[in-house]
Amino acid sequence: MSAEAAALRLGTTVARAAAQAWLGGKRREQERRLPMAELVRLRVSGLRLQRSVQRQFEEIADAVFDRLAPFLEREFRGLDEGGRQAVADGVCDTFAQADLSDEALLAADVNPAEVVRRVAGSVRVPVGLSEAETRLYEVLLAECCEYYVRIVRGLPVFEERALAEVLARTTSLGAEIARVLERLPDRSLFAPEGTDRDGEFRRRYLELVSASLDEVELFRRTSDRAAARARLSVAYVSLRASGDDGVRGRVGGLKGRSLPLLRPDMSDWEDGGRGEAAGMRVEAALGGATRVLLRGEAGSGKTTLLRWLAITAARGAFTGELAGWNGLTPVFVKLREYSGRALPVPEAMLDSVAGHITGVMPRAWVERQLAGGRALLLIDGVDELLDGERRAVREWLRRLLAAYGDVRVVVTSRPAAAGADWLRGEEFTALHLDRMTPPDLAAFVRQWHQAVRELGEELPCAVEELPQYEQSLLNSLKDRPHLQSLAGTPLLASMLCAMHLSQGSQLPRDRMELYRNALHTLVHERDAHRSVPSAVDSRLSLGDKLVLLRDLAWRLSDNNRSEISLEQAGRYVGRKLAGMRHLEEQDGVRVLGQLRGRSGVLRSPAMGRLDFVHRTFQEYLAAEEATEEDRIGNLVGRAHLDIWRETIIMAAGHANRPQREELLGGILDRAREEPQHARKLRLLAAACQETVPEVSEGLAERLDSAVDALLPARRPTDPPALAAVGTSLLRRMPRTLGELTEKAAVQTVRTVALIGGEEALGLLAGYVGDERGPVISALAGAWGYFDADAYADEVLAHVPLAGRVVKLTHSGQWDAVRRLASVNTLTIQYPFADLATLGELPPLRFLVIFRPPEVTDLTRLRVQPTLSMLAVLGSPTFKQLEGLGELPKLKDVYLNVGGTPSLDGLRLGPTTSMLSLLGVRTDTDLAFLANQQWVTHLALAPTGFLPSANLQPVFQMPRLARLVLHDADVTAWSTQQPSFPPNLTRMTLYNCTLPEDPAALDFPCVDVLIR
Repeated sequence: MSAEAAALRLGTTVARAAAQAWLGGKRREQERRLPMAELVRLRVSGLRLQRSVQRQFEEIADAVFDRLAPFLEREFRGLDEGGRQAVADGVCDTFAQADLSDEALLAADVNPAEVVRRVAGSVRVPVGLSEAETRLYEVLLAECCEYYVRIVRGLPVFEERALAEVLARTTSLGAEIARVLERLPDRSLFAPEGTDRDGEFRRRYLELVSASLDEVELFRRTSDRAAARARLSVAYVSLRASGDDGVRGRVGGLKGRSLPLLRPDMSDWEDGGRGEAAGMRVEAALGGATRVLLRGEAGSGKTTLLRWLAITAARGAFTGELAGWNGLTPVFVKLREYSGRALPVPEAMLDSVAGHITGVMPRAWVERQLAGGRALLLIDGVDELLDGERRAVREWLRRLLAAYGDVRVVVTSRPAAAGADWLRGEEFTALHLDRMTPPDLAAFVRQWHQAVRELGEELPCAVEELPQYEQSLLNSLKDRPHLQSLAGTPLLASMLCAMHLSQGSQLPRDRMELYRNALHTLVHERDAHRSVPSAVDSRLSLGDKLVLLRDLAWRLSDNNRSEISLEQAGRYVGRKLAGMRHLEEQDGVRVLGQLRGRSGVLRSPAMGRLDFVHRTFQEYLAAEEATEEDRIGNLVGRAHLDIWRETIIMAAGHANRPQREELLGGILDRAREEPQHARKLRLLAAACQETVPEVSEGLAERLDSAVDALLPARRPTDPPALAAVGTSLLRRMPRTLGELTEKAAVQTVRTVALIGGEEALGLLAGYVGDERGPVISALAGAWGYFDADAYADEVLAHVPLAGRVVKLTHSGQWDAVRRLASVNTLTIQYPFADLATLGELPPLRFLVIFRPPEVTDLTRLRVQPTLSMLAVLGSPTFKQLEGLGELPKLKDVYLNVGGTPSLDGLRLGPTTSMLSLLGVRTDTDLAFLANQQWVTHLALAPTGFLPSANLQPVFQMPRLARLVLHDADVTAWSTQQPSFPPNLTRMTLYNCTLPEDPAALDFPCVDVLIR
């Protein structure tokens, strides 16, 4: 049976039932059972009126047909011929058996829903229907009952004597009934009650999502006031994500080593720095996939990201790569709410966010969003469920996606709970949230302080003071690499922001308190506050967890390891548990699984392996274990090893006074007795001053003597080692450089710059009177480590910079360099946008641009007519190459031409004698060189091996005296002697393919040097 045939049959059935109810009357029940034609002839007198009434009900049947035909066209697709016939027969038979009298309608208050319930309760469902057929039967019966009630309510009161008048007033009773039916909801199996209220409910739901999820707890560890909630849409910072293969690199130092963290220069904080290479923006990564498993360590921002996605979808405010997500309906599911109970069916997925309005949600509304591909399903926290429950999540997702294949879905988990391939069978793309780069961290600090502005009186400071707090914290992060290293996740960065704000723009003097707070937060307090089921299931206290983690950290460090197998780690934990008599749990593997899944400081860098998420946490915990177990002698014996450096520095902070005396005294004793390790041991003892709260007078004198033996710095390797001692070293540095040798003065400047901070800036400002060239160059080179404006005003403005290279490593230095009138030698190392702005600088003689605009117009260089040397590197596309000929003093030119398809337009003026072309391709036409009549020195460095045939134009250069070739094939010269320019006297070949017979390169009047 076709959809049209079924719709016509059902329409006729409904119209006949309505005609029988109308014409049969209230007291003539026997007449109601007559066929419609018989009933019309019996009740309506006159052939013309009979035909008119018959036509009216045929129009009513057509109106029902028009409503049912599209519905059945959709719903019949999944049924075979027999199933369609059975459903249509069942609905028609039910209408024939049902009590549809006036009394029945009045008993149901003429309410369509009540009529459906009464009919369904009084007539048996046809036997033999499948599940799909039964569901279609129920929906179709409800639809036909709705039409029947609407038709009967729309018919005028029947009186025989008034029939002609009624029909005369109603030009088309069928048309009126059709208009009534058109106003009914358009129902389907996914919309059994229609969709007319869907839009209204969606608007209300999205408003609720936008309001209820737009909040974030900034942090609650240090101050109740600083723990107030702020708007997430203000505080949100875009993070980075990378493809996740399940293998993660170590964070916080070289694997297997523990070298001091060096202070990076400001380029890491500006213009993206080198951190831009780490991953892509998470919005771009999400935009490229419809199903994503997003993994990240504790506090990496997974939940915050999902909440931001939800509120942005609710507001239709996506831009860029996610602009196509506007119009999606966010469905945010917090898995931890389903611990111990069944995972939600679609209609229950809104409970956690919009539970108090789901009572008025249209039936099957969520299913319609999912089935139509309009839902954005955000599933948070696989790791927050118990182990056994996580398997159910995967099966739940598999069934859900089998039913609704077009839905977009993002699932989050910590790596320990879900491997990168956990949902690979469901075609999920695995992504990993990366640690924040310095620019990300700077953006986070700015947004955090912007968000807390809205707290007003809840703040521990005046609102107008927040900019000073923000800048103070940024300065601390830039000057103290350990802070920057620690604050790699939003959670820990937020902890630092809150601590800094609540403590009056101050942070602890040393790292110990920071690491302690971070560990307590990650290991226990955050999960306890959020009542995470997989954490609540553990009976371990914070102290218990730290005991186990300390022991594990020591065992790793004691064996000079940074990772271990899960099997061996489980044995270690089991041995430690055996001595913790207050605990019932003695299964080391199970407890290790809990620590790995929820402690926030352990992870699996690869299958079956275990390490600490940050090297610092292993070192801090191992140091504490060493002092708890009084292993000071062990530490002293290893003090010369790089891998133990940070552990020993933190052990000095954990130790009690006798232990500190033993540790530092023992290190200094070794320095006296072991000349081969003396410098390293003295540096370590000096660095321990950062963490020790106090030392005895005798030990203080020994430490001072050790520092005196290290100063002044003399070798290039000294500044990094000395700077690792920390800010305490600054008070030992000279106020002027006059008494130091030139080498010592230069290395002293470098040491102070690497230490950084306001005190260091003051010291460098005192060195500006030194007129020695290398010292001035060192002062200029230190600019990148300080605030651009402050350093330019306090140091560079008082130094003669002419002839000294000044490096611009980030765009923040641009405004300052414009004020430095003596600058004439400049290198620009950050992405440079517009050559025309070079006119804002003082007259330059030497200019090197490492990252020029993608399309570089060389005519714009005319704003610097004093240029003598120009280097434009990178790989731009050059245009207007003749512009170089307009520079009247240009002598030396270095260009990377790999991105320029043709160099025909290159024109050089009579002052340009040196030309160096980098990135020359094998297909680059060098014919233009024959026209360079002023060039005497030429260097060619190709991207691949340059055939000798390409070099023919070189030999046509009339004044060429010296030629440098890199990676060229010159074997052909052995058989065909090239005709060299008459002035060529020297040729240097680097990594070239040479003839087998060296004599083939013996050319008259040309010296050939092979490198």
